[in-house]
Amino acid sequence: MTRATTVRAVLAAAVLLVSVFITLTMSPRLGLDLQGGTRMVLQAEDSATVEADRETTDRTLEVLRQRIDSLGVAEPVLTRSGEDRIIVELPDVQDPRQAAAVIGRTAQLSFHAVQGAAPPGADPEARPGTGPDRLILPDEQGTRLDLGPTRLSGAGVKDATASFEAQQAAGWTVKLDFHKDAGKDWTKLTGEAACHPAGDERRRVAIVLDEKVISSPQVDPSVGCQAGLPSGGTQITGSFTAKEARDLALLIKGGALPVPVEIVEQRTVGPTLGADAIDASAQAALIGAAATALFITIVYRLFGALAAVALAAYGVISYAALVGLGVTLTLPGLAGFVLAIGMAVDANVLVFERAREECQAQPKRSLRSALTTGFQKAFSAVADSNITTLLAAGLLFFLGSGPVKGFGVTLAIGVLASMFSALVIARALTEIAAGSRFVSDYRGINGIARPGSVRTWLTRKDPQLFRKPVQWLVISTVLVAVAVAGIVVRGIDLGVEFTGGRLVEYSTSRPVDVETARSTLAAAGFEDAEVTTAGDGDISVRTGALDNDAEHALRTALATEGGETTKVRDELIGPSLGDELRRNALIALGVAVLVQLAYLAVRFRWTFAVGSVVAMVHDVIIVVGAFAWLGRPVDGIFLAALLTVIGYSVNDSVVVFDRVRELWGRNRKTPLATVSRRAVLQTVPRTVNTGMGALFILVALAVLGGDSLTDFALALLIGIVVGTWSSVFTAVPAALVLERTTSAPPPVPGSTRRARTPRREPLDNGARV
Repeated sequence: MTRATTVRAVLAAAVLLVSVFITLTMSPRLGLDLQGGTRMVLQAEDSATVEADRETTDRTLEVLRQRIDSLGVAEPVLTRSGEDRIIVELPDVQDPRQAAAVIGRTAQLSFHAVQGAAPPGADPEARPGTGPDRLILPDEQGTRLDLGPTRLSGAGVKDATASFEAQQAAGWTVKLDFHKDAGKDWTKLTGEAACHPAGDERRRVAIVLDEKVISSPQVDPSVGCQAGLPSGGTQITGSFTAKEARDLALLIKGGALPVPVEIVEQRTVGPTLGADAIDASAQAALIGAAATALFITIVYRLFGALAAVALAAYGVISYAALVGLGVTLTLPGLAGFVLAIGMAVDANVLVFERAREECQAQPKRSLRSALTTGFQKAFSAVADSNITTLLAAGLLFFLGSGPVKGFGVTLAIGVLASMFSALVIARALTEIAAGSRFVSDYRGINGIARPGSVRTWLTRKDPQLFRKPVQWLVISTVLVAVAVAGIVVRGIDLGVEFTGGRLVEYSTSRPVDVETARSTLAAAGFEDAEVTTAGDGDISVRTGALDNDAEHALRTALATEGGETTKVRDELIGPSLGDELRRNALIALGVAVLVQLAYLAVRFRWTFAVGSVVAMVHDVIIVVGAFAWLGRPVDGIFLAALLTVIGYSVNDSVVVFDRVRELWGRNRKTPLATVSRRAVLQTVPRTVNTGMGALFILVALAVLGGDSLTDFALALLIGIVVGTWSSVFTAVPAALVLERTTSAPPPVPGSTRRARTPRREPLDNGARV
């Protein structure tokens, strides 16, 4: 065993030991879509006097944190997103009505002198302020009062507690304690009111919360003019229930929000849905990984089995990285983790196919030497293909929203872990095996000493693929035209994430058909609700703008037919956020095309880069068109799948053009069409074997993943099949057509990465006979 192999083996063992330790001692951080709960996105808005910037948003976040802590929610998470948004995560909260009511109220508390009853015809839209400004509001009994300017704000309140006053028959009240200076203002305000006779409206003090009079008591007759009430003995009365009194005390004590906030996104996931998603993903991962491992073992025999061991090590390493870095594992992220298992075999397949070519070209060459050369020659394609996937993952993270960001992080970690497992772990295992005399002597068991069945068949048939490249482009154009027809005729069913509105999924104890549910909701006043089936007999309801109280009424109406009705999933997207997410989705796709084009233009000839991007756009249009024809929704999860398809499509094209560049550099006088045909025939085994590995995983996800992951898996299945086609029959013909318009010479021999002379084996003294 060489020194380099020893270093790789020691490094692999060390990383695996650390990964196993992390896996056994740390728990993953689950997102709300897996553990159940409510997630809200709050948009801070400018007020008349304060601008919603980073500083005011941070102060608003701290006020909200105090309010939520007082609600008793276990381990809430509040973070600022951007300049003026706050993300609130409430684990295990299934009915967010109370939380939304407490969070959304600005709690602008103010104290006013009552100037008297408002005269008839007074402007009810008058606003509070300073100086001569007045506020006209109805009191608890509906009598309109003319209120003076704000004399004291909620910022002056030191403490607020709810208590039950049984002796004075006042019921539930809220007792206020003021800060020192505010206490003096309170005493002065009540002292001025006490100068008016008992029963006069002007002897009252109005306490206003969010422009609503919550209490307007008369100053007690025992209080003398200008004497006023002490700051510690103030009570707010108003026929409160226990819950109302506690909520009011919570709002006052927590303080007023520096700026108003609007709930622009709200998602609720039931605990059973998250648990089912975890179980389904785990089953899909085990079945898909087992099928993939069995497939590469059959194709590459011993070396395939060693690659399967490296694949298992990849799973442990990537999971440990997610846990160790504290990445929140979301449902799309979990799907990305499962998908990356199938994609992790790509580098191994590239290396093994290269090694097969070396053994086929030089049958007497040692197994270890062929394997080393395979790793060296495959490195360029492995690096390029993984960088393109990392670019797609970066776009998902920076331009995606919510759980889709988690998919980008998981995909990026999976790509890095897969490179380590292939280039370090799998290489160490296969080099150790290649050094064995038994493996070297019995070449049929190692898996690379003989060409595979696909390569043998292609070599025998030697199809002339690119005599007329335009014909292939015509076929691709027809496919794109069919997809565009679907987009135009059927239209794209944009999910609620891109249109705004509310989508709620309910589980009922009694079966309810769609027509019955639709008529029941229409009779309850929800005529515009779109009702469909979801999952195993669940009911999905999609509406426009719908607040939490209206959603509760909708659920109550549905319960009249379905019995006990449980909310399984709830998504609320404000119209402004829907427009923003739709705009960001288009930006993400545009940036993806430009970034991939820029990278490919640097790494390859411009004709190859344009050919790859043409194939990529071809794949995107066909996937979108297929979803249009099938009537499937296009949402954030679909966007994640589409950007992954972009990375996969470019990945396939990169492998083909990397081989074209290499062969053309060595045979500069050979026509490019001939070189391209040879390159395609040499890389098809890799494309087929890699695609099969990913297909096993995706079929398992589509069958076992449930509604949440079916569309994701379906989009990737279509994308991988179409991407495999386009990398050969769209990208290469497009490049051939473009090469007719350029006079640039073929690549210079040596411009491609040259393989180093393989290191001699330990028992090899270099002598040859």
